[in-house]
Formats: sequence, C-alpha cells, structure tokens
Amino acid sequence: MDTFFLSHGSPLLSIDETIPAQSFFRSWLPAAVAGPEPPRAILVVSAHWETDSPAVSVIRGKPATTTPSSIHDFGGFPEPMYQLKYPAPGAPDLAKRTKELLEQAGFGPTHRDGTYHYNLGKALAPLRGEGVLVLGSGSATHNLGKMGRDDEPVPQWASDFDAWLRDSLLAGRYDDVNRYQEEAPHAKTAHPSPEHFYPLHVALGATGDEPKAELIHHSWAEANMSYASYRFTTKRLGLD
Repeated sequence: MDTFFLSHGSPLLSIDETIPAQSFFRSWLPAAVAGPEPPRAILVVSAHWETDSPAVSVIRGKPATTTPSSIHDFGGFPEPMYQLKYPAPGAPDLAKRTKELLEQAGFGPTHRDGTYHYNLGKALAPLRGEGVLVLGSGSATHNLGKMGRDDEPVPQWASDFDAWLRDSLLAGRYDDVNRYQEEAPHAKTAHPSPEHFYPLHVALGATGDEPKAELIHHSWAEANMSYASYRFTTKRLGLD
C-alpha cells in the first residue's frame, strides 16, 4: 500500500472550478493507485488537527447512524462552503491500532521537528501491510500572509522552496527534507509555522524502508500556494 502527501490548498478548492488542482482531485482515485487492492480504511494525517501529543480522533457507533460532524474552520467564504459535509464513518479498531503503534514506539510531545514526524510515520508503517492508506494532508508551501492573486507571478521564495522540495524528494535526500528548516531555501517564509508541512514527513516515514517519491500533481494558486502532491512507494511492506 503506497502512501501520499496531498497539498489541499484553499477551502475554495471544493467549489471553485478555476483552481487548476480541482480537476486532479476530482479524477484522483486512491483505491486505484495505492496498491492492487482497495484500502480497507484511510488514515489522514491532517494539518488541521494539532495536539500536544500524538492523538487519534475516532467516531464510535454504527457507521449508518453515527458519523463525525464537519468543522468549518474558516471564515468569510461563500455560503455553499458551509453547506459541505463529509459524513465519513469512524474506524474505532484502526484508531486503537494506531494508538498502540505510537505508544509502542514511545512517542510523546509533538512540538519537535521534521525528523520526529518522519519517525512517527515509520511507527505507522505496519498499517500499510494491513490494508490502510496513510494520507498526509497539508501544503507544499503555506504562507497565508503573503498570498496574492492567481494572475500574479509566483514569487522567487515560493518557487525556490517548491523546486528544492521536489528535487530533494525525487533524489531521495530525505534527511535534507527532514531538516528542511536548515537545508531549504526560504524555509521560514514558505512555512512560517510547520503544521502544514509535517504531514509530508509522516507520509514519507509511513512508507517504510527504501521509499521512493513520485510527483503526481503540481500547480499554483493565489500566487504562492503550491499544490505539489507526492506518492511514496517502496518494495517492502511495513510488516516488521
């Protein structure tokens, strides 16, 4: 089972057909590209779920009667945005299994660095062999204070960081990616805070040994928001 990092970009992606990445997401079928069999469950590592220590959200009850409510953690958007719902069923057994793996690996406070989150992903690697699709949801670049218009050129800091990330991943320089704050150009500008980048480290680590990165989509919106998305494969299943 492959793992993925998807740049989710603006909430408008869900309704704005002019955003280039929308056609990619509408056609992307993880069940068809994650492996020979469709996943039995999807574990999402979200930039929009921050806790002091690793935590797993779970919905308990029968899927037909109990689903999580949708949190619209944004403001000032068109009304149709607030009508969108995602009634995904819970997976208590998977949540328990994830919790066990993290506890066995000794993970504690999350305010660490890229290497910490990469190793957190490695602790989750056995899930791949259990039919679970691990999906990191964040952003290749994320500086809301510098967003511009779609018709503006991509600023140098964004293009430099985005190109560095692509080249580093495709060349297998994963230690550099883990230490992006020291190695990447304009790292602090591309990510003033790290929460939208750490899901990439988790997804990469969850691939297990000998990961290989593949760029599966690339586009820009709002001048500096990269929708670069990656697939991580390996020859070995995380069964150790």
